[in-house]
Amino acid sequence: MQKQDYLVFLIYFIAVASYGLWVFRKKKAAHANAADFFLAEGQLTWWAIGASLIASNISAEQFIGMSGNGFRLGLAISSYEWIAAVALIIVAIFFMPVYLKNRIYTMPQFLKTRYNETVALLMAVFWLFLYVFVNLTSILYLGTIAINNLTGGGNFHIIMMALAFFALIITLGGMNVIGYTDVIQVLVLIIGGLFTTYIALTVVSEKFGLGTNALAGFNQLLKSAPGHFDMIFNKPKTGATQQEISNYASLPGLAMLAAGMWVANLNYWGCNQYITQRALGANLKTARTGILFSAFLKLLMPLLVVVPGIAAYVLYQNGELHTQMLTNGEFREDNAYSAMLGFLPTGLKGLSMAALTAAIVASLAGKANSISTIYTLDIFKKYFNKDASQKKLIRMGRWVVIFSLLIAILVNWNDSLGIGGKGGFEFIQKYTGYISPAIFPVFLLGFFWKKTTSKGAIAGIIGGVMLAILFDKFLPGLIGHETLIYTAYPNASGIFEIPFLIQMGWVFFFTVLLIMGVSMLDKKGQIKGNEMKPASEMYGLSATQWVMAITILLAVAVLYARFW
Repeated sequence: MQKQDYLVFLIYFIAVASYGLWVFRKKKAAHANAADFFLAEGQLTWWAIGASLIASNISAEQFIGMSGNGFRLGLAISSYEWIAAVALIIVAIFFMPVYLKNRIYTMPQFLKTRYNETVALLMAVFWLFLYVFVNLTSILYLGTIAINNLTGGGNFHIIMMALAFFALIITLGGMNVIGYTDVIQVLVLIIGGLFTTYIALTVVSEKFGLGTNALAGFNQLLKSAPGHFDMIFNKPKTGATQQEISNYASLPGLAMLAAGMWVANLNYWGCNQYITQRALGANLKTARTGILFSAFLKLLMPLLVVVPGIAAYVLYQNGELHTQMLTNGEFREDNAYSAMLGFLPTGLKGLSMAALTAAIVASLAGKANSISTIYTLDIFKKYFNKDASQKKLIRMGRWVVIFSLLIAILVNWNDSLGIGGKGGFEFIQKYTGYISPAIFPVFLLGFFWKKTTSKGAIAGIIGGVMLAILFDKFLPGLIGHETLIYTAYPNASGIFEIPFLIQMGWVFFFTVLLIMGVSMLDKKGQIKGNEMKPASEMYGLSATQWVMAITILLAVAVLYARFW
């Protein structure tokens, strides 16, 4: 990177910090109230909510991890993004009315209102561990690796601390600052991402003697790597290569669309403090429109993060990027995006680094704020200081932000979790998948089945996690590699594993049965503790929202029809 690139990045940093400070001062009066600090209640517009949802979601996990999966798997990894767009419609129509009608501010609060304190506390602890030790740490690690590669390497620990510090500045200002600075972050990451994709396609075009033509470059990708544009992988047959087996294990064809992909997306977008927090402080019309706006942006994400990965694959297969794809002498698919950034001209490298930093910092800030919200409102206030003043709650929230980021730095100092040895995107999806098929049934049945009881929910949470561990670690060895409900495949080490998206589907199914069974036996529990107000009268959409929802559904259908 040249001086001009660092200047562009510095301008970005100053712009975001200055805007954040302006928002903080303008909204300073709201900071006397903890609900406003954590949720920015009633102060975020629909476009700020939509932008903040995407800024918090699109991070190193996508830019680095998903681009790496684009290198290995191709466009099929876009299923996470395009199914997410449909999942957001479901969340907007059916989930948000329940939350807003009952004035839910945190996910543990929902569980307390619908079930009891035990369920809420159990899940709060689960979420805190998941957010700190899987999400926050992996986002920080992957982001640091990417920027370290982009700047020439050798500054891993300095970059990691700088990213954490930048996120800390934004997070300490509360959800107002996070929400509105996320608008800038999204603009930067989309513009920078589009530039990167454009350059990647023109490099491919030039490599094959087609001139400087992005469209010709895309057509060349279709010609050179047709298998990388298949959305659905076929089940491996006898004699399949390890690569074909690995690809199917990551994205198991139609089977993943039966349940696993939906469980992952609906849980993430509808039952996740980190995400829903953006909309919980708004009225229904604003929240719903913001969520639908974010669904439109999700349709765009594969163009920004997956296509550069496919371009890197085609260039790699034709003799390019062999050095750039190495980390400490080892090939890493997660280097695909930073390898493509190396083709950017001076100045644009700075813009792309700003885009990448925007994605990383926005996600770190959003995750840290959610950790802070859950601990402060659902644990500290309830169990340690019930009479805490609003100022004390805000102060505690800020200390939690600092502490959680320090933990992430310490865990990542020597890569204690081994994130560097795995594909970053799949690392997050797999270990989140230990929890999500246990959590989602508790929410889903809590929304729509009145007979669900607290005992059923507790059985589902504990039983679901145990089932996830059973399916992932033990089942192939206990009952075999080929059964009526799954086929286990050997990984690169020869260990047989059930594809984790199929695991999630079956764990979800059996957890639903477990919750329903325990609830049906718990006759007394069926008439206790459910304080939720029904919200079915709020499911209707406005004419504009109907147009938005139908347009999104048609776009997803067209994309799948084209690339099936």
